[in-house]
Amino acid sequence: MDTKRVERFRGKVNVMFRDAMVASTDAALRVSEAGRRDVYFIPFEHIYFEFLQEQPGDGEDAGHLMRHWRVSAVGEAADRAMWAYDAPPVEFRELRGHAAFDPEIVTVEAMETPDTEHKVHWPD
Repeated sequence: MDTKRVERFRGKVNVMFRDAMVASTDAALRVSEAGRRDVYFIPFEHIYFEFLQEQPGDGEDAGHLMRHWRVSAVGEAADRAMWAYDAPPVEFRELRGHAAFDPEIVTVEAMETPDTEHKVHWPD
């Protein structure tokens, strides 16, 4: 049974490479899977592509084509720092037009917005 799920992350996600902000959004999607670190997918329009260069060749994840990007800033660079599905699996179609970053290469900071609307309902 696949335990992955996609949900809208309620908060701000910033992605840094060295001292450069390469993405920032309050519209991230979070992919959660039991026993694994959450992965945050950032809408393309909130990614600063001036720091990224698409790498030749395709990757594959469970038969789904992926693209990868190299990041460079402040005199340093790293391959395969960002990736995106060309055609995500049907059950994750909302990931189209979004990309994820490798947390081993960049710093991904996810700050959840507190639920100020939540009220405790005590039983009568």
